Amino acid sequence: MKNDILMLHLLKHPLLTHKLSILRRKETPAKEFRETLEEISALMAFEITRDLPVKDVTIETPMGICHTQELEMGVILIPILRAGLGMVGGISNLIPSASVGHIGMYRDHDTLEPKTYYSKFPNNMADAVVMVLDPMLATGGSSSAAIQFVKDQGAKSIKLVCIIGAPEGVSRIMKDHPDIQIYLAGMDEKLNDIGYIMPGLGDAGDRLFGTN
Repeated sequence: MKNDILMLHLLKHPLLTHKLSILRRKETPAKEFRETLEEISALMAFEITRDLPVKDVTIETPMGICHTQELEMGVILIPILRAGLGMVGGISNLIPSASVGHIGMYRDHDTLEPKTYYSKFPNNMADAVVMVLDPMLATGGSSSAAIQFVKDQGAKSIKLVCIIGAPEGVSRIMKDHPDIQIYLAGMDEKLNDIGYIMPGLGDAGDRLFGTN
């Protein structure tokens, strides 16, 4: 139980709760949905980056010498296409030096298993903190496959960042990847019989891009 608690980070903040309510509301138009998703990602970024490794440096200010710290490792954002793209802006605004890779996956509607159709990664995966981004952690199949993909590329320090999760998805990641930290802005009740999070917010990709 202790390891599970350390592995799962359920972020609590009034602004997160308020903005998550905007995402959930079915009347929220695509433009507002995109803006709010980016804002939530930015708010989450402060907690996600809390444990990033730093190194001691000495710099010169206009007034003299300063002994301070800078990030020791690079940061790579890996959004799972399509919906993960909506989280990149909020985090990269905070970390403009972050590189961005991409992995394209879709869920087979019959088997609910993930299928990969595209991947492109930076070449310094082993030396960076890698954040896999996907708004919804539903069955956990796509996120688990994406994590394995980045591991196969040499990534060693990986965080899974999602907006909403279901217990089934969290359990899947904990089982498949017990070394990965999971960050959520909300934990919902369950999955329905077609693998959607309840009460959730619907299909994040469709709502993000205004498609059906």
